[in-house]
Amino acid sequence: MSAFIQTLVDGILIGGVYGVIAVGLSLVFGVLKIVNFAQAEFLMVGMYAAWFAWSYLGLDPIFGAFIALGVGFLLGALCQRLFVQYILDASPVAQIFLTVGLLAVLENGALLIFGSDFRSVRTPYQTMAFEIGPIFLSVPYVVAFVSALAMSLLLGWLLNHTWTGRAIRATSQNRDAAQLFGIDTRFIYTIAFGLGTGLTAFGGGIILSYTAVSPTAGAQFVVLMFTVVVLGGLGSVQGALVGGIIVGIIQSVSTLFMPIQLQNLVLFVVFITVLAFRPQGLLGRVAR
Repeated sequence: MSAFIQTLVDGILIGGVYGVIAVGLSLVFGVLKIVNFAQAEFLMVGMYAAWFAWSYLGLDPIFGAFIALGVGFLLGALCQRLFVQYILDASPVAQIFLTVGLLAVLENGALLIFGSDFRSVRTPYQTMAFEIGPIFLSVPYVVAFVSALAMSLLLGWLLNHTWTGRAIRATSQNRDAAQLFGIDTRFIYTIAFGLGTGLTAFGGGIILSYTAVSPTAGAQFVVLMFTVVVLGGLGSVQGALVGGIIVGIIQSVSTLFMPIQLQNLVLFVVFITVLAFRPQGLLGRVAR
């Protein structure tokens, strides 16, 4: 029983981080109505930003994650202004080609600049753990989970209690109506895309305390990100958080009765089952 509780807790902790990584992808789709296949590369950008903050400024990766948030936001806003805004009304094929092209540019650009070496950080709490009865809580995972939860609550407050958040929600619901009320939708698109990429970069910063960064670091998370947002409901910010925790729990608990190499098998079986009976995701709305 204690082994099950331990794996359940581990799944919740890692799932919360999955949620904040994927919520940016869900936000971008919810507002701009495009699927950003380059989203995971902004995770890699955030990891490098946090690594530089640790290496050259002496900042803990958690504080470096806020620098990663700013870098991811600025880079995402620049990409939206220069490229993405011109394909918002284009065919889905054009959107796919553009975002896959951004993926290739960011990944190969990082490979050219940083090389293929893996880079990691060392923190005082990296190998520490809390002991609560028979349960052990890894300090890096707890810190990452708390940071992810705080950022998620901050995003919820931004979307619900600020003018910019209301403008983002209005634009996502009906662009033409938002324009009639005086909202500069081009500006809102830039803010939403930058915020989405910035949140993913922030997630990259907070996971740097227990994983290494390389130019291909985003590749190991891209499938999980799409799984999370589709399970929770593509375009649903709350759904991404719920989906992340569900994915983390499934991955963790499945290792109790299957080899760790097959943990994603159970995840994708559940994923296909949910899509079969609820295609819009757990918290998504049925398209009319």
